[in-house]
Amino acid sequence: MSYAIIRNEKYKRENLKGIYRHNERRNKNYSNKTINQELSHLNFSLKECEHSYEKEFDLIKEKYNLKGQIKSVSNIVCEYIITSDKELFNSIGAEETKRYFETAYKFVCSYKNLGEQYILSAKVHMDEASPHMHLIYIPVVHTQDKKGNNINKIACSEFWKEKDSYRQLQDAFHSYVTANGFDLERGNPSDRVHLSVEDYKKITGFENSKTLLQDIELQLPDVPNIKDFNKLMLGRDEKIDELIIKPKDKLIEKLHEENCSLHHELYKQCRLVDKAEKYEKERQSILAENKEIKEKFETLENDYSIKLKQEIRKVENKYEDEIYHLEKDNKFLRKVIKTFDKTLNKFIHWVCKKFSVSEEEDFIRDFQRETDTFINPERQIKYEQELEYDDLEL
Repeated sequence: MSYAIIRNEKYKRENLKGIYRHNERRNKNYSNKTINQELSHLNFSLKECEHSYEKEFDLIKEKYNLKGQIKSVSNIVCEYIITSDKELFNSIGAEETKRYFETAYKFVCSYKNLGEQYILSAKVHMDEASPHMHLIYIPVVHTQDKKGNNINKIACSEFWKEKDSYRQLQDAFHSYVTANGFDLERGNPSDRVHLSVEDYKKITGFENSKTLLQDIELQLPDVPNIKDFNKLMLGRDEKIDELIIKPKDKLIEKLHEENCSLHHELYKQCRLVDKAEKYEKERQSILAENKEIKEKFETLENDYSIKLKQEIRKVENKYEDEIYHLEKDNKFLRKVIKTFDKTLNKFIHWVCKKFSVSEEEDFIRDFQRETDTFINPERQIKYEQELEYDDLEL
């Protein structure tokens, strides 16, 4: 069974540049190796972003007169990452895949009475391991100021103020998509399986083991002493003693040792089950008294997962920024080298003409021979490397 998956992440203004280039596919290279750029033409937008996320944020804030104190440490936008597993999208096809994300987009517009006008961008990526949507929005709450006037305020902490905010989000999203015809399980499922003590008893045959344990007799039965038996025989047949009595005696001792070992193992098993019954009762008592424990840990697990995703995204954005600047610098350096090459050729032509010296090729050849320097940079570098190698050999 597939799951309806929605996660939320929070960003400061400083994060928007890297997120914009990643979501809108503005980079040439990506640190995320799962991106197949040959499939990027299949990506599509449910809301196109006409500007950078920073500029789009400023325009929306001004247009709708959004209130709220914005500091450098403030989270000013959030991002829903909406998806399911790859098997689902493969089974439902392209049209239903698109309808899934359109349904999710409508859910976001209505959830917490947000409104479509506060969505900066909604981009569906089809070029990664599994289709998913990045939906960037401003966390706007509809409230009142101190004078009682209705205002719209940017307040991420208030938008997600409830302790179980993410559980509510998961519940609401699951209900919405299933109501629209997608047969999916709720996201963030638990894979833990609890085996009851009663089931354990059935599997291990505990009751039979307990009965067997009670019936086991650990004492050896009373048997005639072999020496006394030999006296009765008066030495008439020593072969009976060697071939029958002594081997049987050893077999009895061996079986006795194995019996003791079996008794010990069965005893441990019964003790284990008795303890398990005790702990099971205590567990049920604790769960009955603390019904919110599961929800609390589920929320914490989700929060830590989101924080981990944020840190990963920050690192990716950092390296994408570095790649972007390096490409920009390399492009500029190539332009400088090309321009210098043209200028050098013009200079040689001007010198030969100005001072009526020999032909350009002769002039260049004489320069290279007399100065031991090549005009071509690549040839000069290779020549210097050969000199260094020769020096090392000497």
